[in-house]
Amino acid sequence: METIYYIVKSIDGDYANLIREDAQDQDTKLVARALLPDNISEGCRLKYEFLQYEIC
Repeated sequence: METIYYIVKSIDGDYANLIREDAQDQDTKLVARALLPDNISEGCRLKYEFLQYEIC
C-alpha cells in the first residue's frame, strides 16, 4: 500500500483540511477528526498508511 504524507492546513470543528505534501497545488482533503490522532494541530505532518493516519 502507498504511503502518503499530509500537512494539516486547518481545523474546523470536527473536520481537518489536509494538503498532500507532494502535491500542494491540489485541493485540500476534508477528513473527520475522529479518523485522525487526538493531538493534531495546524501545520502538523501526518503519514497515511494502511488506512490509518499517524503523526510523524
